[in-house]
Amino acid sequence: MKPRALLAVLGTLCASAVHAQSAGSSVIGVGWVRVMPQDSSKPLTIVAPGALAGPVPNTGSSLESADTLGLTYTRFLTDHIAAELVLGVPPRFRLNGAQALAPVGELGSARQWSPGMVFKYFFGDADSAFRPFIGAGLSYIWYSDVRLTGGFQRAVSVTVTRNANPDLRTEAKVDSKWAPMLNVGAAYQIDRHWGALLSVSYLPLKTRAHLRTYGTPVGTVESQSDLKINPIVGMLAVTYRF
Repeated sequence: MKPRALLAVLGTLCASAVHAQSAGSSVIGVGWVRVMPQDSSKPLTIVAPGALAGPVPNTGSSLESADTLGLTYTRFLTDHIAAELVLGVPPRFRLNGAQALAPVGELGSARQWSPGMVFKYFFGDADSAFRPFIGAGLSYIWYSDVRLTGGFQRAVSVTVTRNANPDLRTEAKVDSKWAPMLNVGAAYQIDRHWGALLSVSYLPLKTRAHLRTYGTPVGTVESQSDLKINPIVGMLAVTYRF
């Protein structure tokens, strides 16, 4: 084989080795995640006691965006189809008062856990350095370390019991939910092992917060609030293929 032809063949083989994302390849990723709720909430509704049951007017809330560290593990099932496990450090979301509760400011906070599994379709050839993708999957979401502020306690004492009692105590929990995930993005393979990932996901998510307030003149007050969160999640990560 002539030297020039040999160099061309070696160049082709090296390119395939450098950029291949083919069946059997595994990729791990770690990077910055931005979670941006597109939220809305219904008024706080008293469930018990029956004498107070019903919605409390002008009691809205909104969630702030949060940043965290994300982790991914991707396994290529074919040259184009991959299964991806999505994990991350649970971000802490802060809930702020809206409408009549706006002057209160922060009402509380909670950590959100949302591991997910996504199946992705990668466009382009397996040896392409740049490969856009689309995906869909499912995430299980639950909340921990739910904290309510003193401002929330004061707001409840005035808006729910009509009694400014500083000794009120409120406990809260948020329902766990399954949510679908829709995903688009692109992967870029820099060399044989290292690469970069940019992705955007959308999760249609509704949940419910349950509250129990103790120490009111009418006993324990149970209330709830329906939350529509619908987060858009952006991720920028460094990847390693093996």
